[in-house]
Amino acid sequence: MNTGNMERTDRTFGKVCDILDRYHRDPRKLIPILQAVQEEYRYLPEDILTFVATSIDLPPARVYGVATFYSHFTLQPKGKYVVKLCDGTACHVKGSERILDHIRSHLGLKDDQTTTPDMLFTVETVSCLGACGLAPVVVINDLVHGQVTPDHARELLDEIRKNEGAQE
Repeated sequence: MNTGNMERTDRTFGKVCDILDRYHRDPRKLIPILQAVQEEYRYLPEDILTFVATSIDLPPARVYGVATFYSHFTLQPKGKYVVKLCDGTACHVKGSERILDHIRSHLGLKDDQTTTPDMLFTVETVSCLGACGLAPVVVINDLVHGQVTPDHARELLDEIRKNEGAQE
């Protein structure tokens, strides 16, 4: 590889190279490498998966297989704030579907769209968050909110938007 291509690769994949170096480009550390890449980019871009595969001497199909096997990984961009709404039995009985409809409407999400165009929010439903006593439950990133109502959910989202606007 000539040095021009190497410099371009370093600029394009510099953060990924740092992550690979942190794990000594060890193929046995594929999962923590992918976790770190996803933390950096909020998803696993296809070109980066291929770059990781060649950098740690694994077939791209193997890396892609790991990335698609584990539900923790995503190949689609996610927003800065991931809003997970529990739809387990306790949450469902206490109105989680109504909360989901309210959140989606408030964020302007249509049909099967899960991420807002500004990449601020991604809305997901999960089968259970293990906090049935707090039903209905919403988790925003790692912060758990219990006994959420549609109005409370809107307030949580508005507060994030307000704080994000102050940071700009």
